[in-house]
Amino acid sequence: MTGLTALWLPILLSAVFVFVLSSIIHMATPWHKNDYPPMPNEDKVRDALRPLAIPPGDYMIPRAQSMAEMETPAFQEKLKQGPVMIATVMPNVMPSMGPQLAKWFLYALAMSVFAAYVTGRALGQSSPYLSVFRFAGVTAFIGYGAALWQFNIWYHRSLRTTITSTVDALLYGLVTAGTFGWLWPQW
Repeated sequence: MTGLTALWLPILLSAVFVFVLSSIIHMATPWHKNDYPPMPNEDKVRDALRPLAIPPGDYMIPRAQSMAEMETPAFQEKLKQGPVMIATVMPNVMPSMGPQLAKWFLYALAMSVFAAYVTGRALGQSSPYLSVFRFAGVTAFIGYGAALWQFNIWYHRSLRTTITSTVDALLYGLVTAGTFGWLWPQW
């Protein structure tokens, strides 16, 4: 068993490396360029929604108030008429990347702490590189990628977006694994 305090350096550096890798993936490659295509008739949709002043939040359209209502002819007609959607409404301001990037780094740091905890509980100091790589990598991959599939299953998130984000999670897991294997205490 290896304590978290002995793993502070791989925790911190793996979070930094994941942060840098994700920045490269999102800013220097076209990998995620088509994750969110433009809505057809975007201007008309914006013009129709603007007067409603919908506050920021997550919404489902149509939204039944109960399971019983879902079975009613009126609700079934709403489904047939469409649109059927889940939408996130954000504030009407240019998003500031600073707070979002800070939250992303804290998330990467949390994933590294979880990888350190699981790997440290499973392995002692002076463990072989590949054993450390396996435990840290799988834990980080699960942390970065497993929940993505829930959005595909339940909310019909694009399969392409889910797969590309899962590949990102695999890369983040590999970077975390390599960092932990490299910096694992050997005394």
